[in-house]
Amino acid sequence: MLIDFFQAVRQAKVPCSVREYLDLVEAVKAHVAFADLDEFYALARLCLVKDERHYDKFDKAFASYFRGLETLPDGMAEADIPADWMRKEFERLMSPEDMAKIEALGGLDKVLDEFKKRLEEQHKRHQGGNKMIGTGGTSAFGANGYNPEGIRIEQGKSRHKKAVKVWEQRNYKDLDDNIQLGIRNIKVALRRLRKFARQGAADELDLGDTIASTARNAGFLDIKMVPERHNAVKVLLFFDIGGSMDPHVRVCEELFSATKTEFKHMETFYFHNCLYESVWKSNIRRMNQRTETWDILRKYGPDYKVIFVGDAMMAPYEVSHVGGSVEHWNDEAGAVWLQRLTDHFSKVVWLNPAPESYWGQGGSLGMIREIMQDKMYPLTLQGLEDAMKYLSK
Repeated sequence: MLIDFFQAVRQAKVPCSVREYLDLVEAVKAHVAFADLDEFYALARLCLVKDERHYDKFDKAFASYFRGLETLPDGMAEADIPADWMRKEFERLMSPEDMAKIEALGGLDKVLDEFKKRLEEQHKRHQGGNKMIGTGGTSAFGANGYNPEGIRIEQGKSRHKKAVKVWEQRNYKDLDDNIQLGIRNIKVALRRLRKFARQGAADELDLGDTIASTARNAGFLDIKMVPERHNAVKVLLFFDIGGSMDPHVRVCEELFSATKTEFKHMETFYFHNCLYESVWKSNIRRMNQRTETWDILRKYGPDYKVIFVGDAMMAPYEVSHVGGSVEHWNDEAGAVWLQRLTDHFSKVVWLNPAPESYWGQGGSLGMIREIMQDKMYPLTLQGLEDAMKYLSK
C-alpha cells in the first residue's frame, strides 16, 4: 500500500525512512485522510517530511506521482484531471467578482470543458498561437501568454495577472537548501552555533525550581528566579563591502540582521576585497575611523568564532603583494594578515555569496581558500549549516 508513492518521494531525495512510511500507512488505514487529495497531501507531508527545506522536493514528487501538470509538457494526452477537483479549486480561489466575470464569459464549466478538450487534441508542444496549450500567444491555457479567462500552467510567476487558475503553484520553492537565503532561514541555520549560559541578574522565573521549592515549603509559594539564558558563543563578523560585492548586498543585509538577533556577543567589521592592516565599523566614516587589525588580535581571544563574508574575487596581487590594495598602500600583503587571523583564532570560516560553480581552483579565491584551510562555504542554507557545524565543534 502506497509503496510506489514512498519510492517516488525517496527518489526525489526527500530523506524519509520505512518507519515514517509505516506511520503514513497506519494513518490512512485509520481514515485520518479519506477521499480527499488535499487532506492526503497534508497527511503525507506531515508523516514523510521532517524538515521544511524538503517541502519543494516533496511537492514535485507528489505532483508527479499523482499525475500533476508537472508532467504535462511531455505527455499532455495522458493527463487525467478530475473535473470536480478543478471546479472545487476554482471556486475556492476565486473572488465573487472574478467568478462573475467568468460567468459572463460562458461560465467555469465551459472553461474546464474546453481545457480537457484541448488536452485530448494536443500531442506536441506549442509556442504562440491562440488555441492549443503552450507558451506565449493568446490561448486560454498555458504559460507566458495573455488571455483574460485563462489557466496558467507551470509558468512560475504571473505576467498579466489574468489567469483564472494557477496550476501547480509550489509555495515552498524558496525553502530548498541550495537557494539564496532569507532572514528566517539564516536564523534556522545559525542555531547550530549555540552554547547557552545564564549570566547577569536573576530576572527570569525558574518554573521547575519554583514548583519544587513550593512543594517542599508545605504549599506556600516560594518563587525562584534565574538569570536569562542566552547564546554565549562569541563571534567576529567581517563583511567585504563594495565593488563586486554590490550584487550581494541584499543577502549580506539578511545575514547581518539574523546574526544580530542570534548572537549576544558579536562584533562586526568591514573591509574591501582583502583584509589588510585596518578595518572599519561604519562605512560613512571608513576613511577617518578605522580599527587596527593588530588591535583586534590583541582585544579578542582565540575563543571567538570568526566569519568572513565575501566573494574573494579580485586581482591575485591584492592578496599576495605589498601595495596590492586598490584603495591604499599596504606595507604587508593581504595574505599575511589573513594568516595572522587564522593563526590567532581557533575557528575561522569564509562564507561566499557567489555561486559555487563560479569559484574555480586558482586566482585570488583559490589563494584565500588555501589560507582558510578549505573552510570556505557557499552562502546557501546548506553551506551556512555546514559552516556553523564546523564552528560549533
